[in-house]
Amino acid sequence: MNYSPGAAPPRSHRVVIFSTIVAALGGLLFGFDTAVISGTTGALEREFELSSNGLGFTVAIALIGTVIGALSVGKPADWLGRKRSLMVIAVMYFISAVGSALATVWGEFLVYRLIGGLAVGAASVVAPMYIAEISPAAMRGRLVAINQLNVVGGILLAFLSNYVIGLSIDDATAWRWMLGIEAVPAALFLALLFLIPYSPRWLVKKGRTVEAHDVLVKMGEPNVEQELADIERSLKDNDNGASDRLFQRKYMFPIFCAWAIAMFNQLSGINALMYYAPRIFESAGFSTEASLLQAVLVGGTNFMFTVIALFMIDKLGRRPLLFIGSIGTAASLFLVSFQFMAEEISGSLVLYGLLGFIAAFAISQGAVIWVFISEIFPNRVRAKGQAFGSFTHWFMAAAVSWLFPVFADGNGGLVFIFFGLMMVLQFLFVWKIMPETKGTSLEDLEYTLHVRDNAPDNAKTAASA
Repeated sequence: MNYSPGAAPPRSHRVVIFSTIVAALGGLLFGFDTAVISGTTGALEREFELSSNGLGFTVAIALIGTVIGALSVGKPADWLGRKRSLMVIAVMYFISAVGSALATVWGEFLVYRLIGGLAVGAASVVAPMYIAEISPAAMRGRLVAINQLNVVGGILLAFLSNYVIGLSIDDATAWRWMLGIEAVPAALFLALLFLIPYSPRWLVKKGRTVEAHDVLVKMGEPNVEQELADIERSLKDNDNGASDRLFQRKYMFPIFCAWAIAMFNQLSGINALMYYAPRIFESAGFSTEASLLQAVLVGGTNFMFTVIALFMIDKLGRRPLLFIGSIGTAASLFLVSFQFMAEEISGSLVLYGLLGFIAAFAISQGAVIWVFISEIFPNRVRAKGQAFGSFTHWFMAAAVSWLFPVFADGNGGLVFIFFGLMMVLQFLFVWKIMPETKGTSLEDLEYTLHVRDNAPDNAKTAASA
């Protein structure tokens, strides 16, 4: 697609944009489902007579589901296709919302929250992968980043929904409405999925070339025959009958890149801040009420800078954003760490440091991770590669979220120093290893990154650009 990333998309790309918005609703539900539990913890403790450990497990069960969902969705996404997989995910969101709202015993509630977690983990793989596979190279970063914007928007929507319901409905049943309201966007998501096309790359992989041709025409591809030829070429087995196994020597570079970017994403401490923001602010001397208000400010900053990243990712590229983010997050984390290690903590500096961290994270890692992982793997193993990257992300999210309060109680300053040092390592990874994927088709990326010696001329040209 040869037009400026900053220009308005051609009229024929409206199908691509509409399909992206629909698929990204999976991200909205991802964010909503993750955050909505925060408004129900007190009621759940009373309703099911939970101990502190029981409450912790009740909150964590969905996160356990995300790890399982991310790890196991790769094969179904290849078998059913990206579109049908999103439909299954929408149904799981709906079942989780209704079931959690109506649950009468703790075990039943855990099952439905686990189903929601499975949907979140699966959506974190399939939604960005689908968007990447339908997007023109010049727009791909922005379009995939819409999914991340929806995740952040879903988190804010959950906080707002909890607030409104909490004011409007009796405390005894408000938690059921908080959880059950998710069924409405889940049903809308399912209905709209019937209106979007299948991924043309998945269709070609399944031998449905005529259908893939029609989808590419509908999406405004200017050279359909050449695009089909490129996709078919990328799916040909370069190793004379080798399987589609992900863990092969030829895929070690994209595997390492996906592992590294997912690891650094969580070793920044982002989930520690999101899950424990009120606790962190209370440790800095804020009152409970003020701490909750600061947490809302963190969420608003996250959303605002994610919007900014959406307009920058295809102009500046993935690596420049991560350079900016690595420096910004490291500096902010060191500022916070020094405050917690000082004899007298300045609450204002802690607030500024954490807001600076969330802004730097949102404009870099938050926007780049799902875009980059959806681009770096070849067509043959993209679903498995995306699942591996997402699994790494969620596994580390669970580990950091579980361990943060344990270590922070001992010395919060050292924990933030550790996070800051991880961002320094991320800077070195981006500088020395990470490739730039901006503005290059998925097929050309495959040849330049995986089978460089066999790359056609146009792919070699893209590699040297």
